[in-house]
Order: sequence, then C-alpha cells, then structure tokens
Amino acid sequence: MMIARCSLFPPPCFSAVRVRCFAGETSDTGILFREKLIYLQDLNVDPHKALRVNPSLRSAPISSVVSVETLLSSTGLSRPAVGRILDMFPDLLTSDPESEILPVLRFLSDEISISEQDIPKSISRCPRLLISSVDYQLRPALTFLKTLGFVGRDTITSRNTVLLVSNVERTLIPKIEYLEEGLGFNREEVAKMVVRSPALLTYSVDNNLVPKVEFFMEEMRGDVKELKRFPQYFSFSLERKIKPRHRLLKEHGILMPLSEMLKVSDGQFNNWLLELRLRSAERR
Repeated sequence: MMIARCSLFPPPCFSAVRVRCFAGETSDTGILFREKLIYLQDLNVDPHKALRVNPSLRSAPISSVVSVETLLSSTGLSRPAVGRILDMFPDLLTSDPESEILPVLRFLSDEISISEQDIPKSISRCPRLLISSVDYQLRPALTFLKTLGFVGRDTITSRNTVLLVSNVERTLIPKIEYLEEGLGFNREEVAKMVVRSPALLTYSVDNNLVPKVEFFMEEMRGDVKELKRFPQYFSFSLERKIKPRHRLLKEHGILMPLSEMLKVSDGQFNNWLLELRLRSAERR
C-alpha cells in the first residue's frame, strides 16, 4: 500500500538528485540559501511569507524541505497541490515527515479506512489535517463523531474529514447544544441531522445557525420539523437565496417545502414560480 511505502522516503531518484542539482555540492551558505529560495519559488511557495511564518526554515537544509515534498507527492498529490499546501502552512517545510506527517496519513488510512485514492482528496480539501496532532486532535474528534452516528455507511469520508480538525469541546459540542436548545430537539434528533448534513458542524453558530433559525422561525413561520427533514437549509445563503426566494413566494401567496424552494437553480425556481402563478390565475 502506498502509505506503507512512505516510510522509505526520500527516494534517491527524486530527492537526492534534486538536492544535488540545487546545491551543486557547495558549502557556501549564501549560495545554499539562494538555492533554497529558488526551490521554494519553483514550488510556488512564497519564500518571504514562509521565512516570516517559519524562521527555522532559514537554517534548515534543502534536503529536509525536499523530503517533505517527497512524502506528500507519494500520496498522489500533484506538485502544484503540494506547493499550495506548503504555502498555506509553511511550518510543514521544516517538519519531520516520519514523526509528524506520516502518522496523519496512517491515521486516515488505518483508522478511518480512507482509500489510497481518496487520501490526496482528503488532504487537498483539508490541508490542516497535516498540522494536526493524531493523539490530541484527530483521534478525539473521530471518537466524538462516532458517538453522533458517523459509523458504518455514514462513516467519515474524504468529503468531510474537515470535521476532524474541529475541537470537540470548543467547536463541535457548542454547535450540537445550540441546535438542541434553538430547535428544541434532543441529542438523537440533532445527531441524525448532522449525519445527514455534516456541513452543519462547520458553520458558525453566531454567523450562520442563529440568524437562519431566527429567520425561519420569525419571518417564515416555519415548523422546526421541516428543518429536521431538510438540515441542508443551513447550507444556503440567507441573503442571496433564502430571503429573496421566500419574499417572492410570500408576495404571490405560494407555499413551498424548503427542499423545493432551495435545491433548484434560479432558472428552475423562476420557471416553477411562473407556472404556479399561471395555475393560480387560471383557477380564478
């Protein structure tokens, strides 16, 4: 399996040759530093940002940087994707691949059973995984998510590994508790909602959940049972989609389930609205 082969990095055909090419087997520290900057630029990593965020990079040998790229590339990530990740998180440039990055890859593979093909998707969607502790962050989050029902066919996948980087006490539990208190649901009902719509656990309570619940209850006069059936409601923009569509339906005295109101494209919605208005006119 590819993850198992990662422990053999860096392959001489990849990293050693590249290092010799950049370093030119020189001991001049100025030349070596410039070659390191060139190497970072070649990766599309901003050297100035990287050195500012990670001062240890200044004295790190280029071979250590190459070994990080080698490991990440071995998972199936493209070089541009690797560069984007390293530019986002410059601390990775001086990390120890064997003790800091490889445990994360093994966790994804062995404890979540994410396939070899999907591991690069997980990393691309949530690069923060690579700077998260398996023992203190990823495993505790996984344990909590399993208690909510993220098991079996609903287990964590490459599409929602972003949930693993959320702090259980400070982030996940407050969202669960708000949904219980704000909607009057019990833990089992909320758990079913978040398993159906995992993105619920990524939204801000103050900036997303609270205003959408208030609008639904106060302006739309909605029944909270509908939110239980359609938790995806929270994934739509309040200002750009929910309010405008509700206003149009209200103006024409039309009632429509949330799923029909929000899931369709603007073109389909406008066509449906026109058809409903024509039918209403014909009845008169």
